Amino acid sequence: MEIFDFIAQVGAPVAAALIMGFFIFQTLKYILEGVLDQVKMVDNFTSSLVNRVKTMNNDLIRIDTLVSYALNVNPDIERIARANGKEDARRD
Repeated sequence: MEIFDFIAQVGAPVAAALIMGFFIFQTLKYILEGVLDQVKMVDNFTSSLVNRVKTMNNDLIRIDTLVSYALNVNPDIERIARANGKEDARRD
């Protein structure tokens, strides 16, 4: 009977507004949890793509250097210097 005493004290419209507010809060909480999971998935996907780009860049520089050496052409030193010091993302 506590619920009826509460309604008698604050009035039916106020009690109804509190109950509706609780359900709106629960609905927003459910929606935001779904959005948070999607954001985490997109973040993981983006990290994977960044890792692939780093790997491709390192492989491209390695191939460019090998071809330049095979053809007796000077390699692009500026390109190699730009990549120097960056972490190699390959997992080999």
